Amino acid sequence: MSLSDPIADMLTRVRNAARIKAKRVDCRNSKICAGIAQVLKDEGYVSSFSVVDDGRQGILRVDLRYGPNGEQLIHTLRRESKPGCRVYTRADSLPRPLGGLGITIVSTSGGVMSDRQARLKHVGGELLCTVE
Repeated sequence: MSLSDPIADMLTRVRNAARIKAKRVDCRNSKICAGIAQVLKDEGYVSSFSVVDDGRQGILRVDLRYGPNGEQLIHTLRRESKPGCRVYTRADSLPRPLGGLGITIVSTSGGVMSDRQARLKHVGGELLCTVE
C-alpha cells in the first residue's frame, strides 16, 4: 500500500474509529502526526496517545474520548491542505470553525498547534485540518 499522504491516512483512521466508537486507533508514526495527536489531546478530543516501537518507524496509538453518555466528540475531521493544493494563512485570518467551538490545526514555524495558540503567538502557517 502506497502512502502518499500520512496526515490524511491518520485523520481517516481516527474518523472511522470515532464513528464505530472504538476505544483506540493505531496510525503510522511521524513527527507531524504526533504533533496533530498532541493538539487533539491538548484540546480534549482524545484522552492520550503513545508511540509504540515496532522496529520500523513506530505506531502512534491514540486513545479516543467520548462524552458522558457515549456521544462522539469528533463529529467532523476534515483535511484542509492537501499535497496537490497547499493552503497557507496568516495569523489574523485563521478560520474559526463552528464560531470558535471547533479547532483548526496549523503547522507553523513553532511547530504544530491549534488556531487559538497560533493567534496568541501571532504566527500563521499551513492549515492541516479542521475538527468540529
